[in-house]
Amino acid sequence: MATATEPAPKYDLQPYKSLENDELSRRIEAVRGELGDRLLILGHHYQQDEVIAHSDLRGDSYQLSQMAAQSSDCRQIVFCGVHFMAETADILANRPEKLTERDGRRVQVVLPDMAAGCSMADMAAIEQVEAAWEDMGEVIDTNDITPVTYINSAASLKAFCGKHGGIVCTSSNAAAVLEWAFQRTSRVLFFPDQHLGRNTALTMGITNDQMPVWNPFDNDLGGHDAETLLRSKVILWQGHCSVHQMFRAEHVHQFRERTPGIQILVHPECPQEVNDLADVSGSTGKIIQTVQAAEAGTKWAIGTELHLVNRLKAEHPEQEIHFLSPVICMCATMYRIDLAHLCWSLENLAAGTPVNIIEVDEETTEWSLVALERMLQVS
Repeated sequence: MATATEPAPKYDLQPYKSLENDELSRRIEAVRGELGDRLLILGHHYQQDEVIAHSDLRGDSYQLSQMAAQSSDCRQIVFCGVHFMAETADILANRPEKLTERDGRRVQVVLPDMAAGCSMADMAAIEQVEAAWEDMGEVIDTNDITPVTYINSAASLKAFCGKHGGIVCTSSNAAAVLEWAFQRTSRVLFFPDQHLGRNTALTMGITNDQMPVWNPFDNDLGGHDAETLLRSKVILWQGHCSVHQMFRAEHVHQFRERTPGIQILVHPECPQEVNDLADVSGSTGKIIQTVQAAEAGTKWAIGTELHLVNRLKAEHPEQEIHFLSPVICMCATMYRIDLAHLCWSLENLAAGTPVNIIEVDEETTEWSLVALERMLQVS
């Protein structure tokens, strides 16, 4: 599992919270100048604009970890994202061949605020998944089930998949990963996001009655009888993204009624009722690329995180861009990382008193890499 080490900081967090953003920005840039190419600040697409402004790289979680790990100069990563993202960055940046290239020296990975977690990732604890696997084995031969975990999950779940012949997926390669899995077994256990699993499997001709949702809080086979599990093709975990869960079919209908010609663009973490009505469904990267490639005057209602939608709106004034939900819907855990936390963590890093270091243990890293490497072979 991942641990976070936090030696006594040279700089205490509290005073940073009273500083103006201009002062924080100036000090952040001073550290960036001091550390140079040794430091990479990674900014996930869902971050606030003022944080993104200081990021060396901007992207999706796995993309950011890959890019950082490929850097030959980087020795310190500050990940403006959430906990599982920092874990993945540590796994990739410090995998065995990278450590050999650096004579055993680790890249330090820092998460500015340890409270920046992910509600979806938290919906599948490793103890729950291991218990479910054991319970399924009472009805189904688990050698005939491929566990698939979404990249938005703890390192312990990635390691579980590595140990049990499974694999990791992203929202852009989920279909290819499921196809890979079905070449090996007749069933898949997909976690932690039920909506991505369901929406992907539906495009492959798998029906809802073949996709029972496993409730980890129901000790009676996840809330199902043996017959239901025996006819299953994809066993979905009862988890979801709190942001994308907010979008509803009525939001789509309302936009279509009041804005003729509008197109609906959503992330596949949205519920099926929304995904089925969308003109385009795809990963964060696909959402961005779709808007970038659209002609001037195109109208969009976009179902994904609010900061990203607002950023697309600002970057593409030639298009009419709306947030799909009437309810404010942002990633609250991402929002925890602000300029105060970023400046605090950077100045402690520069002072040699790093805080919130994320380090995944050796065994978890080893098995996580097995599952991640399988994904890379598929992609």
